[in-house]
Amino acid sequence: MIVVEDVTRNYGDFTAVDRVSFEIGRGEIVGLLGHNGAGKTTIMKMLTGYLEPSAGHIEIDGLDIGLDRMAIQRKIGYLPENCPVYPEMPVIEYLDYSAALHGVPRDQRMERVREVIAKTELASKAAQPIDTLSRGFRQRVGVAQALLHRPDILILDEPTNGLDPSQVQHMRELITEAARHATVILSTHILQEVQAVCDRVIIIRGGRKVVDERMEALRAAHRLLITVDAEPGRVRAALRDMTVAGALEHLGGEGEYRHYALALKGDGDPRDIAPEVAQALLRNGCQLYGLQSEQRSLESVFIETAAQ
Repeated sequence: MIVVEDVTRNYGDFTAVDRVSFEIGRGEIVGLLGHNGAGKTTIMKMLTGYLEPSAGHIEIDGLDIGLDRMAIQRKIGYLPENCPVYPEMPVIEYLDYSAALHGVPRDQRMERVREVIAKTELASKAAQPIDTLSRGFRQRVGVAQALLHRPDILILDEPTNGLDPSQVQHMRELITEAARHATVILSTHILQEVQAVCDRVIIIRGGRKVVDERMEALRAAHRLLITVDAEPGRVRAALRDMTVAGALEHLGGEGEYRHYALALKGDGDPRDIAPEVAQALLRNGCQLYGLQSEQRSLESVFIETAAQ
């Protein structure tokens, strides 16, 4: 669906995006993460054709962005970071105008406008001028215009910016629903939003791609968390003959319970190795109270990449 190969964007001597490559399949929800100034918005603008790459190649649905920019833009719904709208226009008039710009046939425009107003819960504000709306409702107007032409690709830059908790939940549902019919690229600094809706995460640091992983693989720490009644020396002795067992970290404990983190060697799934660990502990007389795969938070992964 989307193929980005060695894309670079320079501003004079400054390189905002440096040889970034990735592919995104149809129907994926991909979170694009990075600190302010990392290059996320620049990548989005190149994907939408608003900026030309200084080098590299972008192909969307088999079309070359350099040769078929207008055709590609017809396939994309885009919410820019600052949600540019015409503040003096009532919501319904702005959306009708946007539908015309998106090329929606005249006889279908009001149907599409009603459709996106319902999806974004803007009915109570439809007749109001946009400049009278709160920031959260303006954000909904921006999302509504991005959905008008039923795009194959939806690119959202900070879509929950300014929304209250109930509006954030609604936006998550809207993004998930949109992904049933479109590929979604979501840029945000709110890590909880990525964890809630994304299948995959791409992290950009200093203009370069440093992480590109599916969410479940990214969160897997490749360690087993163990709770037993034994001292560290006894646990190490129990696991000594296991070829997959790496470093054992004592995490502390209370009463008879002691907590450990066991690093695993190789690429095996910790869930497949867990029964062998349990058997080794029980054979050596350790009472086992807990055994599970460790899960990293997206926040910890993000901090790790920032420190590299």
